[in-house]
Amino acid sequence: MNPVNFTRLICTVSLFVTSFSLTAADSVLAPGAKAEKISSDFNFTEGPATDKAGNVYFTDQPNDRIVKWTTDGKFTDWMKPAGRSNGIYFDKDGNLLTCADEKNELWSISPDKKVTVLVKDYEGKLLNGPNDLCIRPDGNLYFTDPLYARDYWKRTKAMQQPGQYVYFLDRKNGVLKAVEKELKQPNGIALSADGKVLYVADIGANKTYTYNVAANGDLSGKKLFCEKGSDGMTLDSEGNVYLTGRGVTVFNSKGENIEQIPIPEPWTGNVVFGGKDGKTLFITASKTIYTVSMRVTGASKRAGGK
Repeated sequence: MNPVNFTRLICTVSLFVTSFSLTAADSVLAPGAKAEKISSDFNFTEGPATDKAGNVYFTDQPNDRIVKWTTDGKFTDWMKPAGRSNGIYFDKDGNLLTCADEKNELWSISPDKKVTVLVKDYEGKLLNGPNDLCIRPDGNLYFTDPLYARDYWKRTKAMQQPGQYVYFLDRKNGVLKAVEKELKQPNGIALSADGKVLYVADIGANKTYTYNVAANGDLSGKKLFCEKGSDGMTLDSEGNVYLTGRGVTVFNSKGENIEQIPIPEPWTGNVVFGGKDGKTLFITASKTIYTVSMRVTGASKRAGGK
């Protein structure tokens, strides 16, 4: 081989190896990791939320239960019945806040499983069906209220509110207000670690938006984050955003698609970081649960729970 050509070949190979190494290093997954199915004993999994120890709680809504997965890999029913809970989230005091869809309420479940109804209506009318929520560092929260008609409802299956809104609840005074009324069907919702940016997925329009968060709960500066909706979502320690639906799609803070985690199920509902070191991505996907080892951890410190 001509020495010049040989040198060019070596440079090309070196560049390829360097490029591959950088790509591998930049991946959010741990080296060689892939999603692994750990259970398929459910009807439709949703939620989920992580406690201080890294255990993950999630909902199996058709079976009306909240299930606990421990860091040693065991599953147990934590609460049944559970108000047909959907999205759940721990507050700093260890209470599990749930979107209790049976009566379209928002619940707080104490560690000893006593239920307090936080929200039962808005302006004298039932909610459509609280779906997903997130809690700010100050304890106040946002939740989405799309309409998904349920067979178990005793109410009419029609829309209860004028639209499908995003709500803010001030926990101190109990005041509830609609802060986003222009989305088609809001679903997944999450906050940045500092609580200053709210992410909301409009699954009906297949888009996700960001908002600036004010102390009183108001939202401003609405921006299109990406052309993809989501059932649930979470953020990692590097500010990347994880959206669900067909597998798990990861976007960086600029809204650029940086990774796809394939899940061989018809639908991926939600996702959260858990495990003892916070580096296990826990994925609720239809009737199944998957986990995958990660290089990164979740965006914020675990709020509470036992």
